[in-house]
Amino acid sequence: MRRRRRLVSAGLALLLGGGGALAWQEAHRQLPLHQEGVVRDVRGALVAVPVGAGAGEWLPLTGAPEDRWLEVTLLAARAAGDQAHLADGLLPPPDHPHGDMARAALRDLHTLTGPQGAAPGAVLAGASPAWRFVWPRDASFAAAALARTGHHAEALSVLLHLQELQGPDGSFQARYLPDGSGEVPDGRPAQEDGPGWALWATRVLVEEWTAGPGQPDPSVLVGDLVARSAARLLHRIDPATGLPRPSPDYWERPEDELTLGVAATALMGLEAAAALERDGRVADAAWASAGVDPGDLAPAAADLRRRVVDEFGPHYPRYAGGRPDAAVTFLLPPFLDEPVPGAKAARLRAQRAQARPAGGVAPGAGWRRDGVSWTPQTALQALAAREAGRHEEADRWLDWLDRHRTATGALPEKVLHDGSPAAVAPLAWTAALVLLTVERR
Repeated sequence: MRRRRRLVSAGLALLLGGGGALAWQEAHRQLPLHQEGVVRDVRGALVAVPVGAGAGEWLPLTGAPEDRWLEVTLLAARAAGDQAHLADGLLPPPDHPHGDMARAALRDLHTLTGPQGAAPGAVLAGASPAWRFVWPRDASFAAAALARTGHHAEALSVLLHLQELQGPDGSFQARYLPDGSGEVPDGRPAQEDGPGWALWATRVLVEEWTAGPGQPDPSVLVGDLVARSAARLLHRIDPATGLPRPSPDYWERPEDELTLGVAATALMGLEAAAALERDGRVADAAWASAGVDPGDLAPAAADLRRRVVDEFGPHYPRYAGGRPDAAVTFLLPPFLDEPVPGAKAARLRAQRAQARPAGGVAPGAGWRRDGVSWTPQTALQALAAREAGRHEEADRWLDWLDRHRTATGALPEKVLHDGSPAAVAPLAWTAALVLLTVERR
């Protein structure tokens, strides 16, 4: 009936002479670019680079004219510190085809982490007002990217911040104020993919970490995050189906039906928790405090893997029996050690349904047909291709992302039908994905 109403409405619009215009507007959505990028002023506050200003053409000067020399001096010192941070990173050489993009992504991720007014380790999703919050998903990706680029202490601070935000029951809200208060900016319901992302990111850091003399294992410091997240995932399994109960996921809208995004992140989280337990990386006291029998983790993960295949395979759509979704990439490395059977082929089949005019992809085939490419979902394609050994495909996606950066080199959230960058720039999630994907040759 709903589909019939949509068809009738479309027919009336055509009869009224507005159908063509409406169809064009739907396929060619117009969105502004909020800023070319973001920098910090001398106080460490985020300042947007205005649209139209290029890299190196603009300084965030805030004081009186007679103080400008001091501000410029302090900003130069900050820039030198940023260069040192880049030099400490495990990044490709300058002549690498994607070396400049990787450096810009790391610079932007560093800028968005812990600015003035934010708690240490708080990763802001973006610079625009509606993005200046901490999403557990984005923060987890940032932690994983920082770990992979050798910034282990910074990655640990991000996970410690998530541990502080997490509820005693292991739940995460959709997003938080960045001040460390744990308060949320609105009434969105809890988003149950957060525990899975936190567990995956913790495992990435543990794998990358090389503890020096007297340094604790990072999994000891975030043991409560691991145990509580695992407890939450186990608690969310419906005994009647063996699958997680419905919840909002990265589409960030209410759901009364289980999505692949929630099922896949629950699987990745349980498999990461089982691996951490198998390697003895979490103290028994942390498991006990969260009420988790660590011996239950591996069997629970294996059972959930089978049920995800039965429910969503072989095409792995957003809803069982539905249309393709970018969350199929969550069923592949690096999120799982072993891909779920059929997920590799499903990802490739889904690309055409998700494709948008400028060359990127949308979050799913069921997303609105507005002509807008989303850079996080496009970067997920690149990461999945790289992990599968499909290097030419990965490089094609990275080339596309590189071509659609802003004047400061920032990666925007969206790209319009005509190739114009749009919405917030940079986006922490996309920056992290690029860092995880670019080969460190």
